[in-house]
Amino acid sequence: MKNFKPRQKVPALNIKTVNGTNWNIEESNPENFNLIIFYRGLHCPVCKTYLQELNTLIKDYEERGVNVIAISSNTKELAEKTVESWDVDNVTIGYDFPIEEARKWDLYVSEGINDKEPAEFVEPAIFLVRPDQTLYASSVQTMPFARPKLKELLKSIDFVLDKDYPARGEA
Repeated sequence: MKNFKPRQKVPALNIKTVNGTNWNIEESNPENFNLIIFYRGLHCPVCKTYLQELNTLIKDYEERGVNVIAISSNTKELAEKTVESWDVDNVTIGYDFPIEEARKWDLYVSEGINDKEPAEFVEPAIFLVRPDQTLYASSVQTMPFARPKLKELLKSIDFVLDKDYPARGEA
């Protein structure tokens, strides 16, 4: 069952970030969108590659009026280690995302299957959210792979902005 659909308000999101601030969707004032990326955590090599690519594209997203944040359920210490060891210093990294809140965002939650994984963690998802906190588009995964390509997403945002293309999937 979906908690919300395109054109509906997304759940509240107020998260601590590695840079020492709180990121609140209600106070984030993007020109066009917030891009919220949920990732599995420091244990995930696919997340590492994804966020490293994102790190190189942050300016491209900013030029399109898109604020970007990447969030996991990792602790502050693991999130800090993510920034240090993955070379993702251009990306705002949020941490301590509660599993209960993840369920409100329709995220899939996994239990760790080995000692390298946390007891519970969120599976990847991306949400493109309008400045009024309504959902424009989302992609929610059950596994670490099959994520939207970040460069293709930039092209899609260009199309959306150029054509004033409406959110779809709300029926």
